[in-house]
Amino acid sequence: MPFQPRVAILVPAPDYYEKWQPAFARKAAALTAAGLIVEQRVWTEPGDLSAYDLVLPLFAWGYQRDVAGWYALLDRLEEASLPVANPVPVLRWNSDKAYLGELGAKGVAVVPTVEVDALDDASLTEAMSELRADEVVIKPAISGGADGTHRIAPGAPIPADALGARRLVQPLMPGILTEGEYSLFFFAGKFSHAIVKRPASGDFRVQEQFGGRETACDASDAAQALAAQGLAAAPAAPVYARVDMVGDAAGTLHIMELELIEPSLFLHHAPDKGAAFGLAVAQALI
Repeated sequence: MPFQPRVAILVPAPDYYEKWQPAFARKAAALTAAGLIVEQRVWTEPGDLSAYDLVLPLFAWGYQRDVAGWYALLDRLEEASLPVANPVPVLRWNSDKAYLGELGAKGVAVVPTVEVDALDDASLTEAMSELRADEVVIKPAISGGADGTHRIAPGAPIPADALGARRLVQPLMPGILTEGEYSLFFFAGKFSHAIVKRPASGDFRVQEQFGGRETACDASDAAQALAAQGLAAAPAAPVYARVDMVGDAAGTLHIMELELIEPSLFLHHAPDKGAAFGLAVAQALI
């Protein structure tokens, strides 16, 4: 019987509030089809991972709510020289959205972003002036699932959870309300598929838990080129990647974020249903 590598997928604790199992089943099926043995380990208490041929943090959902625990896990994986995909330097770099500033400095079109160490009325007014925006979105630099993300209209107060906290301030991009947010998926550097996510009426968040919905779509050459440019700035080539982007008032696309840790990959929208994903992970073992 041929050797079958064992991979550990890091998953949330049993009481985690979001339903992750259906997406896990799709990813696990793609990995199994690629000849891998898939097992689950809770990311907050993974135990001994040394027996695995590869560790995948694909469902380390909620890491933004336990930042110290997350960084401690990354340190442990790195110190033990355990094989991880994406590589630990990529995971650490991608954990904090300060990387958007790095992308912008390298000429990558990103959503304009102002970082504020301790948000208050004065710093918000200054950020809005710098962005030339009357309406903005604020979010934690370490965030996921739209946690702590708020749309602030002119004159609206700062939400209590953001007051005095480190926050990123961005203009409300018109494209999110008209066309939606585009997500492009890459496995081993090759484009796989794309979707567009649209918010529910009256909202700006595209996540399913807020009523957002997604459909498959084609990705233009410009969108693919922008995504590739953003991914090239990562500390190492990612095995799997999702690139979220949105249009400005003129329809020009800007990267909203790179999802290189635990992204939903929407493999049911991939033409090959995830075969390229499974192959990319299997090749990472070589």
